[in-house]
Amino acid sequence: MSKHHQFSQNKKCEYFPCHKSNNLDDFNCMFCFCPLYMLKDDCGGNFKYTNGFKDCSQCMLPHTRDAYNHVMTKMELVLAIASQGN
Repeated sequence: MSKHHQFSQNKKCEYFPCHKSNNLDDFNCMFCFCPLYMLKDDCGGNFKYTNGFKDCSQCMLPHTRDAYNHVMTKMELVLAIASQGN
């Protein structure tokens, strides 16, 4: 089965790559803005808190070739948080 929908790359983007990477061929731009930011400590990524804000500048998790699978495993949590207050 094809998995082309799980990887996207835009080398013409003025921000490419937005994070340092040793392998630009596998740099995934699909989740340019990480949908897991709202999960705080449960996102699974490499982040730190700086002055009370989540700093993901060193996190490569959403930019890996396998990012799609990880993000999809967390979407139930994202949807639960997003639906609160409705």
